[in-house]
Amino acid sequence: MLWPSRAAFPQSTETVEKDHADHLSLPGNPMRRRDFVSLAGAVALLSFGAQAQQDPLPRIGFLSPTAVLTASDKVFLRGLRELGYFEGKTILIEYRFAEGEFERLPELAAELVQLGVDVIVARVTQASLAAKNATDAIPIVMLAVSDPIGSGLVESLARPGANVTGTASMNAEVVGKSLEILKEVVPDASRVAVLWNPGNAVFQQQMLREAEEAAETLELELRAFGVQAPDEIDSAFAAIAEAKVNALLVLGDPILIRHQQLIIEHAQSGRLPAIYASRETAEAGGLMAYGPNMKAQFWRAATYVDRILRGAEPADLPVEQPTQFELVVNLNAAKSLGLTFPLPLLARADEVIE
Repeated sequence: MLWPSRAAFPQSTETVEKDHADHLSLPGNPMRRRDFVSLAGAVALLSFGAQAQQDPLPRIGFLSPTAVLTASDKVFLRGLRELGYFEGKTILIEYRFAEGEFERLPELAAELVQLGVDVIVARVTQASLAAKNATDAIPIVMLAVSDPIGSGLVESLARPGANVTGTASMNAEVVGKSLEILKEVVPDASRVAVLWNPGNAVFQQQMLREAEEAAETLELELRAFGVQAPDEIDSAFAAIAEAKVNALLVLGDPILIRHQQLIIEHAQSGRLPAIYASRETAEAGGLMAYGPNMKAQFWRAATYVDRILRGAEPADLPVEQPTQFELVVNLNAAKSLGLTFPLPLLARADEVIE
């Protein structure tokens, strides 16, 4: 939908006065000028009011499996502000959070469709699928989707072909590289635990498959442990300890990121070298992280919303893949584990936390 500028509104008060000038000069016209000015003002106000009813503020539906806005979500909102969209002033945002219950996403997507929002921003694969299944008319901007083609969201990256476009995180493709880095830091590792969220099934299973293929090449045995809630994290780490693994891979997932501090504490207390998908986790005390720059992806999503509100069709907007991948290492965490990062790895790191 193309949102009109103020110039598209009906005539101004001055134009109305000019149109009625001849009428005012007619002999015998009893209308005085001050009466006309009052009438002209009323006409202008009525016209403006009618146009305002026809053209309300554009509404954005924001669909997420999390319970609150994350740091990356806030980058998306900042991107909107930098593009001139201010919540409550030039746009309205309808938030729908699944609070970690992925099965609620279809219901929440249906609510946004019923509200008649102008565009839906859907965070992660299952939220994007829920939005697509709920509407084929409302434009959808997807976020943090690993494989948009394989999951059936778009026909191709160059020409999405329907009402869905946005950014692809391609996390599944970097899982193999994460295992390589883990093997470089712990060269004697033979068995690696993988922490994943079965509630985020489509996205996580794609990454698990990638991890299994890479593990076979690296001659690593993988042991997967699914968690969705804090109490399950406690029990998962108890099982990990019994499995006698040498290292830990934590897959990218909004729920796992939400509970990152608890995961970091368990990994540190179990003296388990771990690699994560989000740089924020390494900054919070995790050993290291590798993955796409998600904040850049979320900022770019704001530009998709802008272009769609200006009239662009999602089918004509190519899906953007990440161009920045970050390796962040935490020397403090390494010291507490008695580890030393190889110098070639430190040289490749985008950030070294001391």
